[in-house]
Amino acid sequence: MTENLIRRRALRIEQNPNIPLYVFTLQAGEVDVVADVARISRDEAGKLLGYQRPEKKQHVKQILDYLDGENVLFPNGLILALPSSVRFKGSRGPNSTDGLATIGTIEIPLPDSPESPRPALIVDGQQRSLALARTKRSKLPVTVAGFVAEDLEVQRDQFLRVNTVSPLPTNLVSELLPEVNTKLPTRLSARKLPSTLVNALNQDSDSPFRGLIKQASTTGDRKSEAVVKDNSLISAIEESLSPSGVLFPYKNLSNGTTDAAAMRDILVIYWTAVRDTFPEAWGLAPAKSRLMHGVGIRSMGRLMDRIMDRVLGVAENGSKDAYEKAMAELALVKPYCHWTKGRWPELNIPWNELQNTPRHISTLSNLLIRIYLQSRMSAS
Repeated sequence: MTENLIRRRALRIEQNPNIPLYVFTLQAGEVDVVADVARISRDEAGKLLGYQRPEKKQHVKQILDYLDGENVLFPNGLILALPSSVRFKGSRGPNSTDGLATIGTIEIPLPDSPESPRPALIVDGQQRSLALARTKRSKLPVTVAGFVAEDLEVQRDQFLRVNTVSPLPTNLVSELLPEVNTKLPTRLSARKLPSTLVNALNQDSDSPFRGLIKQASTTGDRKSEAVVKDNSLISAIEESLSPSGVLFPYKNLSNGTTDAAAMRDILVIYWTAVRDTFPEAWGLAPAKSRLMHGVGIRSMGRLMDRIMDRVLGVAENGSKDAYEKAMAELALVKPYCHWTKGRWPELNIPWNELQNTPRHISTLSNLLIRIYLQSRMSAS
């Protein structure tokens, strides 16, 4: 290692002509100098930053104990996103390439000071990298695969794809998906639209959920206010996007387009009406309000399909009229709801014993829909 530069023998892999890919080695003590971890967070404007989950201290300790033990073999490599400032010089001679890879030398510029940003970001192997930075075997050679991409979208795309054996936290995947525009596997692609809508509900100023949804990027000082788990809302939206849901007509199956803006507006109208129908139960921790609990979000989400289907069929003057009609429809079920105290007599269960289980979600949602339909028939 020379001043402000690491030079290593490397292979350039002929895989993607637009994204250079290299395989080389770093010493354990060099990893922390070259690469940083892009932690997931949001800036003051709500823009998503980074993509990595928090450090798992026990996992790091286990790796470190192994590295500091006897007879170390560490084939588990790292995947880095390298800056465009890296330089690769292929070796001369007829045997420098076999058509799959080219032998040469890679040069990685180093920061001018410890406070300066490191040139690379870790896409896979952050727990290993943390252990490598702390091991007493600072000279241990470590295998590295590095691709040149400063675009966060490319990095996030690769991050989601490589973390499949040990599944990523659901809320981390959900928050990253809207930021990835490349073609995704079917399983991830199906979750992208619901995740995008939940992000909007948590960020938009006119949303009743603004700041109330707990996501992977929710920081410590905001966690006490974020009382709704994003996966509950995502699941509710996924159900509403099914053929029987109120959001389904806004998906154009013939050309694969969706009217996400219209979907967002429906969600904002309905849940604003829910908030204003049950103000005493809104915004509280799930332990104090089952409306904010997964069982309440999922059940009220199923009721949304019934209510908003009727509201959208009769509303005439835009969102204000739709909101007022949603309020009128919710008033039909309000007297029968027990979100913060009492019992649900029809279910023979205290309010705070409802749980976020398939059985309770199904039982409560069926009750709410039955009450709504019976009340609607009586009111007609």
